[in-house]
Amino acid sequence: MEYLTMANGVKIPKLGFGVFQIPQDQTEQAVHDALEAGYRHFDTAQSYFNEEQLGTAIADGGVDRSELFVTTKVWIEHYGYEQTKASIERSLTKLRMDYIDLVLLHQPFADVYGAWRALEDLYEQGKIRSIGVSNFSPDRLADLGAFNRIAPMADQIETNPRNQQITPHEEMAKRGVIHEAWAPFGEGRSGLFDDPTLKAIADNHGKSVAQVILRWLTQRDIVAIAKSVHKERMEQNLDIFDFRLGEQEMNAIAALDTKTSLFFDHHDPATVDMFVHMLEERRGRA
Repeated sequence: MEYLTMANGVKIPKLGFGVFQIPQDQTEQAVHDALEAGYRHFDTAQSYFNEEQLGTAIADGGVDRSELFVTTKVWIEHYGYEQTKASIERSLTKLRMDYIDLVLLHQPFADVYGAWRALEDLYEQGKIRSIGVSNFSPDRLADLGAFNRIAPMADQIETNPRNQQITPHEEMAKRGVIHEAWAPFGEGRSGLFDDPTLKAIADNHGKSVAQVILRWLTQRDIVAIAKSVHKERMEQNLDIFDFRLGEQEMNAIAALDTKTSLFFDHHDPATVDMFVHMLEERRGRA
């Protein structure tokens, strides 16, 4: 495994196992399999509704807590100082942990600043080892860092060969913020697994397209969060540290960038409306 070092000195594995969209009744087995495959970095969120199953699997998994890096994210419903603090206490209980390695604010909407102050206090109390955000654009990231005691240490954003986030990555690097990638495979959208450029590079190295994408991300010093419920794919996704992509290959992948989200644009007012609707649907669950 390769690691990156956050601004506060905490090391984060470059490859993580995400449990987004894994049903509750499959999460424990998936995490057990991921632990056996060798994963030590796990990424969940309050709005995934499987923190408890992840915590149970880790508690029963036979790997010392000190060897693990666990991330969760605060859902919009819990933004605001007191609500955020209370939600983290619930997450700690569900995860069966005394501390969480990284807590992110999941979306850049609602009372971000009250929520951030809560994360700062919990960080200083030792209940959180590092704090950051998810889906924040460079201007929002700079603003949050400029007018608070502690600047974000990580920003998890959609990053894949179709949406490479070149400018946000440069801004994060300039500010000492770790770039994390959600949907590194684009959730299968836009034909990534059938792309001829990626397939040719994969054939050249005797690897899969998925492995090439993860290697491309880690070579850019981006933390990749990959998901699978199939153990053989988990093992395959971890097997990316025995080869490197050449400059021409990295340039060929760079040419695939459309600079467009495969999902939604956080600058679009319709996205805010979408999250309002989602909040109403999920209220009280997360």
